[in-house]
Amino acid sequence: MTEHGTIAKRYIDVWNETDPARRRELIERVFTEDATYTDPLGAVRGWAGIDGFIAGAQEQFAGLVFSLPGAVDGHHDTARFHWHLGAPGAGEPLAIGFDVVATEDGRVRQVFGFLDKVPG
Repeated sequence: MTEHGTIAKRYIDVWNETDPARRRELIERVFTEDATYTDPLGAVRGWAGIDGFIAGAQEQFAGLVFSLPGAVDGHHDTARFHWHLGAPGAGEPLAIGFDVVATEDGRVRQVFGFLDKVPG
């Protein structure tokens, strides 16, 4: 797996971690302290902001999991990848998105998220 692929997998692992203490630990390992996250539904900064945003998504979509459906593309300190959100084992994802992440020293410092498919 490429460095960009590893970062994307770790990023998805954070979104799937439902234990609050473990999720916060992962956030602090995967993101820089002043990281930003921006998508059509919100914009947050820092570990606490990212943690709160993810916790809210997990509450809204309880029982669903994020996955990487394809290859991660990247160069220099930037990666892009699609993600799916759906029930484990389901054929069709409930939501599909596309994220671009900028990294610093192997950690995510900025996320730009796009939603390609959202629940009705």
